[in-house]
Amino acid sequence: MLASFLMGLVGGQRALTPLATVAVAAARGELPKDNGASKLLGHPAVAAGTLALAAAEWAGDKQKTAPDRIVPIGLAARFVTSAIAGAALASREKRWLGAAVGGVTAVVASYPGWRARMATMPRYGQTATGFVEDAAVLASAAAIARGFGRPAKA
Repeated sequence: MLASFLMGLVGGQRALTPLATVAVAAARGELPKDNGASKLLGHPAVAAGTLALAAAEWAGDKQKTAPDRIVPIGLAARFVTSAIAGAALASREKRWLGAAVGGVTAVVASYPGWRARMATMPRYGQTATGFVEDAAVLASAAAIARGFGRPAKA
């Protein structure tokens, strides 16, 4: 459940990054094959589509018209995408728990992430803080998928 929780933390900051990360990891064969998520998420069209949507979110986040992540539709998107990612990182037996952990964590993590971003924007601006946040989110998501998605080597 740790991977689902950590990916939920990522989802609290960027709604589409968890889904894109697990889809790309599934396409590369880096997710557990025993939970059933790899087949659907690993389809090249799904991986490419989710990556394109995540890139659009990263670009849109730098715009002055970007809504706050804590608006209801933003929270709903974070819940759904992080729940899917959380389930994909969990074993078959704990898939539903992984989904719940990922989704709930994303919603809860949205608030401190939003407050931190709002606190730094007056000094550093929306674009700079967005790029720093993107870098942290991308690095974290990739590390989570790689570290927890693969079975341990003997």
